[in-house]
Amino acid sequence: MEENRVVVSSPFELHLVHLDLKGAPPKVSYLAEIFPLFHALGANGILLEYEDMFPYDGELKPLQANDAYSSAEIKEILKLAKLHELEVVPLVQTFGHMEFVLKHKEFCHLREVAMFPNTVNPHKEESLKLVSTMIEQVVALHDDLRWFHIGCDEVYYLGEGEESKQWLQEEENTIEKLCLSHMKAVASHVVSAYPTVKPIVWDDMLRGMSEKTLRESGIAQLAELMIWDYSPDLDVDSKATLIKKYQKCDFSKLWFASAFKGATGVNQCLTLIGHHLKNHEQWLKVAESSPAGIIQGIILTGWQRYDHFSVLCELLPVGIPSLAVCLQALKNGGYSEKVKEDVEKSLGISSLEIDTYMSDISGTFPGSEILSLVTQITFYLKTSVDELLENNRYVTGWFSPYHRKRKKIHPIMIHHFQPDALRLLTKWTTVTQELQTAMEKTFFISAAEEWMEENVQPSLQRLQGTVDDLDRAIQELS
Repeated sequence: MEENRVVVSSPFELHLVHLDLKGAPPKVSYLAEIFPLFHALGANGILLEYEDMFPYDGELKPLQANDAYSSAEIKEILKLAKLHELEVVPLVQTFGHMEFVLKHKEFCHLREVAMFPNTVNPHKEESLKLVSTMIEQVVALHDDLRWFHIGCDEVYYLGEGEESKQWLQEEENTIEKLCLSHMKAVASHVVSAYPTVKPIVWDDMLRGMSEKTLRESGIAQLAELMIWDYSPDLDVDSKATLIKKYQKCDFSKLWFASAFKGATGVNQCLTLIGHHLKNHEQWLKVAESSPAGIIQGIILTGWQRYDHFSVLCELLPVGIPSLAVCLQALKNGGYSEKVKEDVEKSLGISSLEIDTYMSDISGTFPGSEILSLVTQITFYLKTSVDELLENNRYVTGWFSPYHRKRKKIHPIMIHHFQPDALRLLTKWTTVTQELQTAMEKTFFISAAEEWMEENVQPSLQRLQGTVDDLDRAIQELS
């Protein structure tokens, strides 16, 4: 295996796995199990998006989630990363996606638009002070940082706040300038406070800007850009054109960002590997057509929520087979039968399906039990309950909501479907309890509760309600 690694050359020196901690953050004990696997699959770094899981202190203490890691746990995570040769790049949002900060009463006066907690007001000195303090507290817990990601993607409603509207009335002033000035201010703070650390920014707010605007802003001297696109059919030629443009604007290094999960639906439960594999195959083509030496690395993003307020998408263990395939495809310059076999061996999966959801999956990798149980629930829970309550003629014909409400029940009919209802309830209660146990080993209780309430309870409660009504009906009849 090691010999093969030397022969194969990836166009990317750095392959970083993104851990999005704003939803279902893993316990440190799970990271200890999964980091060696990341390394074995070909990752050599982690993009750690802290959000509200960082132990912010002092005036920033309100930002901490109830389950936030302690300083000791952060140190442990960083130690584990080092042990498995995974370079850590922290990510702290400093412009858009600031909901975890601006939702708090202590900081809501720093919103760009008073109603919306997503974007910080770039006109206020206090905004820069706030994000600078966040950066300082995060850097203080890290050693030997080479990069620090300051976010800056999807800065929605910029220019729509009252101060911005006034500022934009002055000639020469544009939303682009406003955007660049805040990015530069944050990047400048990083560069001046930590001369050996290079800021990284997402590229989407800059894509549409003219070469002249970008070049004159001087942003390229301060930060490296991360170009992101998670689609399976991303346009290689237009990416090549974009890279040329950024080069002309003096950006010396660029990063790519793909996705191994969390980019196909806001409430997605299972990961379709083929979708994400195609995304990585396209990025490999972009890399082939890129000028030598310009690409710093690729980040495999694994979004856990679309934003701070949205529901959970695929849990990390659910996305591991996809991550494995994507990392190995990058390492080997594409997907092949050998990649498939290597991944199956690494994860203990008997037969990997790329183009369909694997309906029956077991594995030996950390968290594989969660993937197996989530798959069962996603495939069969709702359909089996719907089948009984909506398609069983005895239920629809003799145990309808009308009958249940008025207790007009035909005793013979109950016996036709009561055993099925009880069998189903027993089965799904057992599966749910198994998943609850597995999830509580891997995640904090709040994540397990949220996933269950979203994905299990609606069907289970319908079933339980039917069984309860059956019991009452039988009692009335006896």
